[in-house]
Amino acid sequence: MPNVSDDIEHRLAAAAQAMREREVTSQRQAELQARRRDLQTEVAALREKAEDETKDVERLEGMSLGRVVASLAGSRDERLARERAEADAARYRLSEAESRLAAVNGELSAAEERLASLASAPRAYAAALDEKERYLTESGDARSRALLGLADERGRRTAELNETDEAIQAAGAAAAALSDVQEVLRSASGWSTYDTWFGGGAIASSVKHDRMDQAAQLAAVADQRLAVLRRELADVSGPTFGTAPQLELGSGTRFVDVWFDNFFTDLGVADRITMAQNQVADSAAMVEQLRSRLTARAGQARSRLAEIESERRGLLSR
Repeated sequence: MPNVSDDIEHRLAAAAQAMREREVTSQRQAELQARRRDLQTEVAALREKAEDETKDVERLEGMSLGRVVASLAGSRDERLARERAEADAARYRLSEAESRLAAVNGELSAAEERLASLASAPRAYAAALDEKERYLTESGDARSRALLGLADERGRRTAELNETDEAIQAAGAAAAALSDVQEVLRSASGWSTYDTWFGGGAIASSVKHDRMDQAAQLAAVADQRLAVLRRELADVSGPTFGTAPQLELGSGTRFVDVWFDNFFTDLGVADRITMAQNQVADSAAMVEQLRSRLTARAGQARSRLAEIESERRGLLSR
């Protein structure tokens, strides 16, 4: 085949890949803009809540008739401890939401920069298609149309494979983070059992709560990894896949707040640990299912790319 055909083929494949990336990045930008709006609303509400809880603590700590009455009733210390814990929980939720908002802002800036760098992709792709059409019109070789069609598909399949591999890596990172949480929760559960049924005393109680603190910190990391996985899945499950099965990870997999649910009305620490274990186990199972499906999809993409290369060599060897 003439060298001009090879040149057009390579440029068309590159242009198709850039177009695919632009489509996915544009979709990601829209999704991130929606997430940012939701998080801004959430942060505003949580900031107001944190301020209210702090005022409640300050009212109990200050000199007032209510403080005197509460002291006489023997309830002030208990109420103050409750209000302080609720204020701490409100500040934690606010901090965690602010971190998520900052992460989304960073992702959105990166997406916008990437879109700017791909601004010429539609023109480049249109130019490559025009050149392909001219070449096919002028060429008398029937193989040219098939070769250039394969080049277009190769570019899009390559982009698809790259996106799927990134999602597989994100799933692996999320699975590892969830495994870390599970390991610490098992330790917390063991110490909780010892403390509850075997009179573990102050030491066992201290270790138990230390493990719970560690689990909460690791759960925050796992939440971040799950957020990255959701973003990568949005790329893989884009509209350009047509009837391909959608890969989803629901927002309900966040579980940091489990430590604050019914903190005072449900004093069974063991129950909260069990609830966290179940939630983490469910998330881990979901991630493993997604990773399996992603691996299968990557295998299909690689198989099709191999077929494309085989078809291309077959056409060129005639």
